[in-house]
Amino acid sequence: MKIASAQEMFDLGKSIGAQLRAGDLVLLNGPLGAGKTVLVQGIGAALGFTEVTSPTFVISRIHKGPLPLIHVDTYRLLESGKAALYLDDLDLDTAGESAVTVIEWGGAESARLSEERLEIDIDRSDEERAITWRAIGARWAELQL
Repeated sequence: MKIASAQEMFDLGKSIGAQLRAGDLVLLNGPLGAGKTVLVQGIGAALGFTEVTSPTFVISRIHKGPLPLIHVDTYRLLESGKAALYLDDLDLDTAGESAVTVIEWGGAESARLSEERLEIDIDRSDEERAITWRAIGARWAELQL
């Protein structure tokens, strides 16, 4: 899938967000400036949140609502070399049971949080972003992107 603008990335996020439910885990990967946070803003909009900002410096933000959104950015954790240890400290496996969890820079450390997850990769090596995804587990069998 090709994405040509920030608005298209936001709209993709809204489409994904409209299909999410409690306990879902979405992992986003791509270089700095790829549009990961814009995608999460679209997911947040679909869940009823208007102010979703990058949690780069605070690591994790919880947006409270009927279906909470846990937004995590593991960039700084990965730099530490102890990402798995610090990720465990966030207690996402427990908190995520009643929320949607979206993790930017969600690599192998994050994948172990759930056997069923949506992994999205954003490639910005061209003017358009190339989006690829892996729907892992039966939960995602009906995903429409």
